[in-house]
Amino acid sequence: MVSKPLALPPSVAMFGGGSIRLARIFGIRIGVDLSWFFVLFLIIWSLSDEFQNLFPGQDSKAFALAVVTALLFFLSILLHELGHAVVAIRNGIPILGIDLWLFGGVAKLGRDTDSPGVEFRVAVAGPLVTAAIVLICFGVGTALSDADTVLHLTRFQAVHMGGLVVVLSYLCTINFFVFFFNLIPGFPLDGGRIARAIAWKITGDRYRATRFAALLGRAAGWGMVAFGALILTGVLASDTFSGIWLIFIGIFLAQAARSAEAQAAFSDRIDHLRVQDVMDAEPVAIPEQLPLDRAEGEYFLRYGWPWFPVVDAAGRLVGVVSREAVQSVPDSIRGGRPTASVMARDDGGDGLRAQLEDPLEALLTHEGLGRLGAVMAVDGDGVLRGIVTIDAVRRALQGAAPA
Repeated sequence: MVSKPLALPPSVAMFGGGSIRLARIFGIRIGVDLSWFFVLFLIIWSLSDEFQNLFPGQDSKAFALAVVTALLFFLSILLHELGHAVVAIRNGIPILGIDLWLFGGVAKLGRDTDSPGVEFRVAVAGPLVTAAIVLICFGVGTALSDADTVLHLTRFQAVHMGGLVVVLSYLCTINFFVFFFNLIPGFPLDGGRIARAIAWKITGDRYRATRFAALLGRAAGWGMVAFGALILTGVLASDTFSGIWLIFIGIFLAQAARSAEAQAAFSDRIDHLRVQDVMDAEPVAIPEQLPLDRAEGEYFLRYGWPWFPVVDAAGRLVGVVSREAVQSVPDSIRGGRPTASVMARDDGGDGLRAQLEDPLEALLTHEGLGRLGAVMAVDGDGVLRGIVTIDAVRRALQGAAPA
């Protein structure tokens, strides 16, 4: 679990492509990748088998407890990522969203941190939340039974504990391992980001610090591969699944660290560019009270574009309207319907806008580029000042690429 700036691959919480939106928490988009359903099924299946041993003859109870435990585990992962996200927001870093996927979760930062102190605070926030979850589960479980039962669940028979203790024991144990795994000092794990913050503070050079932390990340990744191979061959133990899983995670971590280093080098070259440097400063926008028949004739038919930003009387961005939305209204009543009645409203949290002073790197994973192929550039009052298209971003990146 880790906070992810730009397009950096995020370790345990590597993100997939598009995700399914579930909700918004504190204005942060929460989504799940399709791979999350696969790992959710595996966890439920594994726990059902384990809980059936604890509750023989009560298959329905074992399955129900497995489902609840698996969902609560991912809730703890979500809380971990929210820890990163909330601290990032408090330090002026926008959050593009949080996704749950095959290896856990990822908080997607709109840009990289700008100081060692901010880097450290954002990185350490997630593990602190996980540590709190471990202590809460242990404390409540101990109050309901005893410490030895919570710590060594599988040594006890079902008659000595209730289902709640079983769930708390599992959550305590698994989050304990999540906590220490994430503190492995290999970038881009949380521990690696903490190491980068320390190296950054010492050297004063973010890129050198990233290279150092990425080297640790590659070492940690290949170390996991070696450890998994020893398990797989029976030298240390005989657990085929665990060995394969460790090898898979290790390879992934090593590749993520290498990609993170390359991304950091590239980000260093575009650090001076801002949204206002690459935007079209003469955006064409539709007034929100303009009747739909005029919007169609004066904008869609005239320019031939599939969508337009919509602004209020003060020029503030209020939404986006598409050709399909306009054409969905019968011709006979378009003259009496304002554009605002069919637009997709933007409240500032839908990934359609960026601030003029935002760094160009903040656009690299911007939701608007994926959905519309463009981002609306607004000033501090929300007034539309320009539009940044994906082609403009590409040209800027090509100009920054090494010859």
